[in-house]
Amino acid sequence: MDSYAKYFAANRPKPKWFMGDRVFGRWNKIPFIGTVMLDNMVTEEVGPRVIVHLDLPVKYKKEVKNYIEVRQKDIKKLAKF
Repeated sequence: MDSYAKYFAANRPKPKWFMGDRVFGRWNKIPFIGTVMLDNMVTEEVGPRVIVHLDLPVKYKKEVKNYIEVRQKDIKKLAKF
């Protein structure tokens, strides 16, 4: 079991975002604000992805989304006031 931990620590990207982080950004040119639910690696080709729970749902292609999947670099930390 120890060898698996060493392998993943050495060969997987470290998370940039943690559960509960408040973020904002644009998804398909739609601005959003939300909370990070998950930051993980999908595949080597796709790279790291972040799942965000939106504060307000967005409608995209006749479908209402409450959760979206974005790249790590497409979101920024929401400043606290």
